[in-house]
Amino acid sequence: MDRRRRKTREAIFAAFIDLLSGKEFSQITVGEIIEKADVGRATFYGHFETKDYLLKELCEDLFCHIFDAEENEHPNHRHLFSCDATESAFAHLFLHLQKNDNNILQLLSCRNNDLFLRYFKEQLSKMAESQMHLFAGRKSERLPESFWINHISSTFVETLRWWVDNGMKETAEEITEYFYLAV
Repeated sequence: MDRRRRKTREAIFAAFIDLLSGKEFSQITVGEIIEKADVGRATFYGHFETKDYLLKELCEDLFCHIFDAEENEHPNHRHLFSCDATESAFAHLFLHLQKNDNNILQLLSCRNNDLFLRYFKEQLSKMAESQMHLFAGRKSERLPESFWINHISSTFVETLRWWVDNGMKETAEEITEYFYLAV
């Protein structure tokens, strides 16, 4: 993605996150997003079909960044989020959340957090599936794989909620350790 297109996309994401912090998702219009992002309607639709796709792509961009870094597919990866990769995808994600990259925590604490968390958990389940080696030996043979992946994803989301609700006093490394202990 060229620099100009990436900057436009980032401006739309930032405007959307800001609007979500103060309004219900259903009350936000594409017109408000493009006004706040200072882009044209055609530009918005050149990037996103609808605001639903915008929310979904925001979540996907976060996970795409992490997958690229973990799989070393793109050594100079650059998405909405940028950093040096950590030893695990889960620690990497907690680190971004701790840094509050692009005000992502606003999405977790806003009125629309259930909507965000639904997309977040969907992507998190895909990430958990690719990271099963981290949980080797912890799963009972009686548990279906899909149940186990759902359990890991749900535990991550609830760990994150607890961390945010308690003022994020722990470091990203500490909360990652809590998460691994809870799974």
